[in-house]
Amino acid sequence: MEILDILLSASFWAAAIRIASPLIFATLGELICERAGVLNLGIEGIMVAGAFAGWMAVYSGTGLWMGIGVAMAVGMLFGLLHSTLTVPFGLSQHVVGLGVTLLATSATYYAYRLALPEVTSPPKIEAFQPYAIPGLSDLPLIGPALFHQTPLTYAAFLLVLIVSFTLYRTPLGLAVRAAGENPSAVAAQGLSVTAIRIGAVIVGSGFMAVGGAFLTMSAFDSFFFEMVNGRGWICIALVVFGAWRPGKALLGAVLFAAFDALQIRVQQTSLGTAVPYQIFLMAPYVLSILALVLVSRRAEVPAALMVPFNKGER
Repeated sequence: MEILDILLSASFWAAAIRIASPLIFATLGELICERAGVLNLGIEGIMVAGAFAGWMAVYSGTGLWMGIGVAMAVGMLFGLLHSTLTVPFGLSQHVVGLGVTLLATSATYYAYRLALPEVTSPPKIEAFQPYAIPGLSDLPLIGPALFHQTPLTYAAFLLVLIVSFTLYRTPLGLAVRAAGENPSAVAAQGLSVTAIRIGAVIVGSGFMAVGGAFLTMSAFDSFFFEMVNGRGWICIALVVFGAWRPGKALLGAVLFAAFDALQIRVQQTSLGTAVPYQIFLMAPYVLSILALVLVSRRAEVPAALMVPFNKGER
């Protein structure tokens, strides 16, 4: 009954939506990259860099939305680096992605120590505050869960609609999907596969950085290095879980976030006192792996994912 009470509480679902929000941004970013045919394993480091850049910009005196813009710009720079090495030069996407993660994480650590050499605890900023949408926030259960969140959470859900519409209802989206499925057909139409893939990785990396910035500017009000804590790798799995579709990826992000929110609350029940807390900590990941195994068997991977393209070659 305790678990059922948790699942039926508005606070639980509000927490799940809040935990899912950075995953939504980063998952959409990875999805765009992979739809164009590029696996971006730099996501973890890009999220760390975005979290720090946005927070540092606000701490230095800029506005919150300007901080989001700074975070996105930093992510796009790392995306430019990643795409330049992998698309025109055809280097290993696995190696470059891991290299970008190491570079972004190390550069962030260096910049933090350079900017705040004497600080022992991270300074705080004035983060985004929850905004209740009049009327909708008063609805039972779903009102506090969906319509009493920070502006960045609303932006995350809006971005799902924008990405879905762009991918499936616009010529640009068709070109991006074709670049990941049949790049030769794209080239035959006179379009540049290289430009499409580079652009997709740059934009996708910007969204990843915004996902990191959500942690420092909406979920918390300060920066610390462990805050991303493997969320980037989870987002790569969520892309597969969602079969490379934004709507299903959104569902996967909320599902994982619900598991995570549930394990925190179950630890405080009578069951939590009888079972080692480590079991609850690993539960969201175990359940996500099981769900990924079940779903991924029917998933259709973009045919040209991780396949370099050179115009004129077959």
